[in-house]
Amino acid sequence: MKSNRPTKLLIGLGVVAAILLGRIFYIQILNPRFKRDATKNSMYYEIVYPTRGVIYDRNGKILVGNKAAYDILVTPQEVQPFDTLELASLLDVEPSFIVEKMEEYSRDRKKIGYNSVVMLRQVPVETYYRFSEKIYKFPGFRGQARSVREYPINAGGNLLGYVSEVDADFLKRHGDEYRPGDCAGRTGIEAARERELRGEQGHNIFLRNSRGQIEGSYKDGEMDKEAVPGKDIVTTIDAELQRYGQSLMRGKVGSIVAIEPSTGEILAMVSSPGIDVKMLADIGKYWNEISSNPYKPMFNRAVQASYPPGSCFKIVNGLIGLQEGVLKPNYVYPCYKGYHYGDRVLGCHLHKSPLNMEESIMMSCNAYYCYVLKNILENKKYASLGEAFDTWHDYVESFGFGRKLGSDFPAELSGFIPTAKHYEKMYKGRWNALTVISLSIGQGEIGVTPLHLANFCATVANRGYYYIPHVIKASEGVEIDPKYYEKQYTMVDTTHFQKVIRGMWRAVNSGAGSGGTASIAHVNGLNICGKTGTAQNPRGADHSVFMCFAPMDNPRIAVAAYVENGGFGAAWAAPIASLMVEKYLNGEIAPGERQDLEGRMRGGNILYKVKKN
Repeated sequence: MKSNRPTKLLIGLGVVAAILLGRIFYIQILNPRFKRDATKNSMYYEIVYPTRGVIYDRNGKILVGNKAAYDILVTPQEVQPFDTLELASLLDVEPSFIVEKMEEYSRDRKKIGYNSVVMLRQVPVETYYRFSEKIYKFPGFRGQARSVREYPINAGGNLLGYVSEVDADFLKRHGDEYRPGDCAGRTGIEAARERELRGEQGHNIFLRNSRGQIEGSYKDGEMDKEAVPGKDIVTTIDAELQRYGQSLMRGKVGSIVAIEPSTGEILAMVSSPGIDVKMLADIGKYWNEISSNPYKPMFNRAVQASYPPGSCFKIVNGLIGLQEGVLKPNYVYPCYKGYHYGDRVLGCHLHKSPLNMEESIMMSCNAYYCYVLKNILENKKYASLGEAFDTWHDYVESFGFGRKLGSDFPAELSGFIPTAKHYEKMYKGRWNALTVISLSIGQGEIGVTPLHLANFCATVANRGYYYIPHVIKASEGVEIDPKYYEKQYTMVDTTHFQKVIRGMWRAVNSGAGSGGTASIAHVNGLNICGKTGTAQNPRGADHSVFMCFAPMDNPRIAVAAYVENGGFGAAWAAPIASLMVEKYLNGEIAPGERQDLEGRMRGGNILYKVKKN
């Protein structure tokens, strides 16, 4: 019998050939994706940049909008001889700039080919219109529309942040989402909400001929893609209050944070010295000026600076003492110009003695809270000092101190609250309550941000809980984390807060002759409750600190003000914070003494000298 092997081979080859022919037919004829890939090199994609989302304040005022601008593009292979002086004049640049660019393109001619490159970015509309009227004289040159940021209100430069062209480092981290020439939010809200604000790029596709020259639209624009505008963002900020706070902090180093206690929404966040919004609009132009400023205006002190809280922290220790049962509102302690222990004394200003808890808050007695902290740490129900101290630490942390609060604002600092382990290491096991007695008045190793202080004040205003502070409101197409709607309770029972609030009310409203340390913050009818602080500063004059909320019942605003090198809390921080409260609740400052006070705060310049880097 003859072998049928040759026949089988022929059949096998026929089958393989049929499969290959079928695959080629599918690739070349049926599947449009492969057609596009095959013609990709003969197509030119023109990017269509989306309009970036608008940023609004809580009342619908535009904080950050957009205005039209144009990039000037050039396709070197299509350029014909032109009048350099005329083009430079139209584009408002030096002729040498044009010459240098064209020489650069000539050197890279092969690499660029018939691609277009950006010669000039973000040309103002009036400049582009002037150029477009004469564009026929300059073959190979064209404009590409894009929007740039504008700022109708000078409010919150540090808070808003800036947008700039992405650099190599940024592309390494986000190379799959961005390409050279794209812009992105780099700081502040612009960075925090970049995903919503940026939108989605579109493109127009054009066909090239064999020489690389553009002939027309690909498929009559069927494959073009429209740009998707970015989503608008609504912030919790009150633009007018923010701007007012900036005017009060002019000539000072420090910050103001104002919070709505019932929601945790940040009404104002002022860092001074800060960034004027005109600098944000053209950050590249002002970058050298900003980066060389010794006061570091890009540094947002409201969330990035760690300070001792000073006497404001007495309220924390008082609440812990009440919860632990080692303090009652009627307990009285003496003060002989301070707290004396061994051959040392923690000093205090002159006031009546002895005094009860309300009076201790009203007059800000240091000695009183030395007794309170000592009793907390020497509580017999704990087996050791370390156990008592770490319990104290847990109480303090429950108020939000010593950790990041979880705000939606970037670069938030955690601050520092020491633990027993910290002191065991520092003092090699040889320490006791008196060793750390300065913690009783908010000194020692404690570090908090102004945001921590404002949040604590809101917690007291709410009688024992807070909402995590945040700067973005939920709006159409923009959601916020559900955690911002959840109450965060402290470890202190809500029943104890009214006992300290009465002392804070008396500090402000008892009259100048009463010994109340914050009488300068009194405003008729507002029932402001506050606490002054004078935080020791080893590198200069003491810091001026004040926190307050109002009204006492159903509070609408809580404010913390921190003025570096400002001295007593009543000198700068208390007037500034109380003016913020008055402006927000009343809409204006009362004539007479209050307007005089406003004038002194706005005109005061206490900038301390800082060495340049």
